[in-house]
Amino acid sequence: MKQLYIGETNWQASAVALGIMRMNSLTPDKAAKAIDTAYDSGINYIDSADIYGDGDSEKVFGEALKKTAVKREDLYIQSKGGIISGQRYDFSKQHLIDAVDGSLKRLGVDYLDSFLLHRPDPLMELDEVAEAFDELQKDGKVRHFGVSNFNPQQYQLVQESVDQRLMINQLQFSIMHTGMIDFGMHTNMTDPRSINHDGGIIEFSRRMGVTIQAWSPFQYGMFAGTFINNDKFPELNQKLQELADKYKVSKNAIATAWILRHPANIQVIIGTMNPEHIADSAKGGDIDLTKQEWYDIYFAAGNDLP
Repeated sequence: MKQLYIGETNWQASAVALGIMRMNSLTPDKAAKAIDTAYDSGINYIDSADIYGDGDSEKVFGEALKKTAVKREDLYIQSKGGIISGQRYDFSKQHLIDAVDGSLKRLGVDYLDSFLLHRPDPLMELDEVAEAFDELQKDGKVRHFGVSNFNPQQYQLVQESVDQRLMINQLQFSIMHTGMIDFGMHTNMTDPRSINHDGGIIEFSRRMGVTIQAWSPFQYGMFAGTFINNDKFPELNQKLQELADKYKVSKNAIATAWILRHPANIQVIIGTMNPEHIADSAKGGDIDLTKQEWYDIYFAAGNDLP
């Protein structure tokens, strides 16, 4: 499994991470199998959020971790907070501290390796965010910080207000969700792909040394479903199968390798809870696609070059 540096630090972690959003659907024994499989496949990074399964995903993980051979210190554990489901975003100092405390209790750990602001809150009061980060770090509850789904201006607004270096921005990115690279290739054009929806987030992240964490790496749309083995995308699946046969892996591994081939220091978060799929997808962390193969997949997904 490839290792990458998180932010501009000496903190190295697996290029593929395991997201536990769906872990609430498993028994602790089955969740333990998923964790063991991920770790045996080279994955040592766990991504969570306080709202996943209304907190039950973290509870199941905490119970499952006790059943595995994996030690807490063998993993990097990350959670996110700031969303009160169905009601509002809340970046108040007290809510952020309570969010971390809740995650620590459910996960059964003493600290988070990283904590992310889950989605940008238009009402965020930056002094409260700064105070929360300071207290969480001082108390040893959080070691590193970042954000999720922030555009460059939002990221910079928070960064200029806190003392800690923001190291992560979690963003949706996959073969079928490529807006952040499409518009750059369509600069100075008037077609739909030339529209900059994200503020140049991928270029900004490279300049700032920010690690992008790609969520929903096998999905199309927001949560419309997977493009893998989907009859709606025959050309793409044919190309993925061709390369899967060449590299003797699954289509999921090729889709993972496609993201990792980009030089923007991207970490891929896989969300499957199926041990076989975890092991298959993780193999993408060992594959180096050629530039032509990367473009061939991009074309097969319905994209073009100006």
